[in-house]
Amino acid sequence: MSNLTLDRRRFLQGSGGLLLGTLLFTSGPIALMAPSLSWALPMTTLDSDSGDKLLLMVRRIYPHDTMEDAVYAFPVKALDQKASTDPGVADSLRQGIALLDQKAGGDWRKIDADKQFAILQDIQDTPFFALVRGNAVNTLYSNELAYLHFGYEGASFPKGGYLLRGFNDLSWLPNPPASASPNPFS
Repeated sequence: MSNLTLDRRRFLQGSGGLLLGTLLFTSGPIALMAPSLSWALPMTTLDSDSGDKLLLMVRRIYPHDTMEDAVYAFPVKALDQKASTDPGVADSLRQGIALLDQKAGGDWRKIDADKQFAILQDIQDTPFFALVRGNAVNTLYSNELAYLHFGYEGASFPKGGYLLRGFNDLSWLPNPPASASPNPFS
């Protein structure tokens, strides 16, 4: 029975990839929606190390200092799903991550942000970069947690439109003079 002890490393190895994180900015809207301050995202094709590197890559391409890693995990999950159905995508991701490490002279995550950015500029014309960037722009900015971060209320049609829900709530702008708008009834 002593062989049944399970440490974190063996659990992660046995469960495939698992992207783990903690919500750091506990006062933001994302933390208010989260059931706990920790999050985990299971992956089917990529390992945890690859997921971490892709998450950091997406963060460097689309930097938002106050956006939680949990939001950046959505593009990583989408890439993992693509890789699980398309071996070409899986190979491209593995080769691209290896290229990041090669250009960094080791672990790409461990070099400073300026060097990471320079490496990304250097590989911006590769199919790997295009795959990550194209996937990330769609999945990063089209999820409810990103909407919360930016204060976007989402699509208006399912909620009855904007006429009675925010159409005239520009309280931060001064009222324009009457002469600025033509009379619609004349």
